Amino acid sequence: MRKLLDSNRLYSIYEKLHEAYGSQKWWPGDTSCEIMIGAVLTQNTSWKNVEKAIENLKKNNLLDWQNILSAPIDKIGAAIRSSGYYNQKSERLKILAEWALTIGFGVIVEDEKSKIDKLRDSLLALKGIGPETADSILLYAYEVPVFVVDAYTKRVLNRHNIFKNVTEYEEIRKYFEENLPRDIKVYNEFHALFVKLCKEKCLKKQFCDGCPLETDLIDCRNNADICLEKSC
Repeated sequence: MRKLLDSNRLYSIYEKLHEAYGSQKWWPGDTSCEIMIGAVLTQNTSWKNVEKAIENLKKNNLLDWQNILSAPIDKIGAAIRSSGYYNQKSERLKILAEWALTIGFGVIVEDEKSKIDKLRDSLLALKGIGPETADSILLYAYEVPVFVVDAYTKRVLNRHNIFKNVTEYEEIRKYFEENLPRDIKVYNEFHALFVKLCKEKCLKKQFCDGCPLETDLIDCRNNADICLEKSC
């Protein structure tokens, strides 16, 4: 593993991306319930497919924890079919609904690490809720400072030789939390900006010219073997 960024340079990357792309206003959703449901539905699919599923849930009055808990599982599955793995996700939504109504509903999390960790652990104990989904729920629905790491984040970190061949979620998450201001807005935007960058420039085959982070690619271009694809 190589860590080449101090906190100042890490924040400068955030500033470059924000200057280039602006505020992403992510995660879309009118209520915390909708945001949490979206976090489950987006597993292994595109957001476009999730949007269709969310719209169907709205039409069926299923963007409500109590209604999800009481609805037949096949009704939920029919509504979210566009998101894929709809049988599994229907089951996960019911589990999450029970958690929300018994543990998480109406919780106000103070900015105390022990309380945040306890709530996070309770989410991770749920079937089908992994670290990325749990942290998305905490950051976007509960608005507490946890950094969300996804495949896009790892792609940028690898190509810029910040983390080389490191896949451990917790190690990367803690690195961001230790080297950025403890600011919910920064965590929110940084995650969303990584997604934007990977959809615009840092695709599976990257297009480095004109990238907001192009000046950070000097090492990459001089040492092509560090790239995931040798196309710099």
